[in-house]
Amino acid sequence: MPKLEGVYQSLSAFVPLLATIAVMALGLWFANWLLLRRASLTTESRLPGQVTMLVLTAIALVAIILALPVSESTRGDLLSLLGLVLTGVIALSSTTFVANAMAGLMLRAVKSFHHGDFIRAGEYFGRVTERGLFHTEIQSEDRDLIMLPNLFLASNPVTVVRSSGTIVSCDLSLGYDVAHYEVEPLLKEAALAAGLEEPFMQIRALGDFSVSYRISGYYQEVKHLLTTRTRLRRAVLDALHGAGIEIVSPTFMNQRQFKDGEKFMAPTKLSEEGSLAELAPESLIFDKADHAEKIHNLEDEMQSLIANIKTLKEQQATANEAEASALKNDIHQSEARLVSLENIIRKAKETPNE
Repeated sequence: MPKLEGVYQSLSAFVPLLATIAVMALGLWFANWLLLRRASLTTESRLPGQVTMLVLTAIALVAIILALPVSESTRGDLLSLLGLVLTGVIALSSTTFVANAMAGLMLRAVKSFHHGDFIRAGEYFGRVTERGLFHTEIQSEDRDLIMLPNLFLASNPVTVVRSSGTIVSCDLSLGYDVAHYEVEPLLKEAALAAGLEEPFMQIRALGDFSVSYRISGYYQEVKHLLTTRTRLRRAVLDALHGAGIEIVSPTFMNQRQFKDGEKFMAPTKLSEEGSLAELAPESLIFDKADHAEKIHNLEDEMQSLIANIKTLKEQQATANEAEASALKNDIHQSEARLVSLENIIRKAKETPNE
């Protein structure tokens, strides 16, 4: 009987542990069903549930350790060991799912792209369909779904097509016998026919056998980006071929018989005033950068004004009556300018520039 009582006492010591394991397992199963197993949840909506499950699992492990029938010192050692294991997992997470989870949280905090945006990461290009804790899914030009690990997106440059519009371009090569001033109006006409706004032409390179041009224009409806690119190329072909201009490859070598002294070049044309201004599309291409630069310059001016006002007030404290009056007027003007700058900066930051 004494032995049987000892067995009962030993088993009773494990009852709290078994009860804790049962409760934790049931709680995790129910939380997993509630947060992640519902069919209506998308990958994006699963992210908070996945983070919650990680936290609940860690709490369950701590609860089980606390319920172990061991001494306080042993329990403290086990908790320390658990902390070391978690620290080691995080430290060695560069190639594990933990790294992707951290990268997913970072991407959501940065908010550099959203659902439906066109993005390019490395050799992959497509529209974002889902954003999860461990991966981001994009749909390619071939309608295929590509799952990119969040760690890949966090460690590689990601190009995001701005939702407010983008620049659509088409590159081509023409021979040196075609004058650029004849090409430019044709290319701009093609860009307008393709539905682009504010078209502009660039001469990209002077090759050994041909001249490389680029026709570009602003396009606002980015959802039809692929169609617009095709439409622009088709319009360029129609415009140039309709004008009798042949498009050649960059390595195309034109072999024609010419008389002695005859030159293979287009006739020159004098530059017209204002033509350079028309060929400056930087204000359209770098609009967000210009916006940020203006705000930065205004903030620098505001900081200079604050320092100047402080200096003027210090001088006013030791100046005579006449000088103090002049300094007071300068301080008043500087403070008025400071208030104006604050209003300008506030309005500039409130203006969306996506």
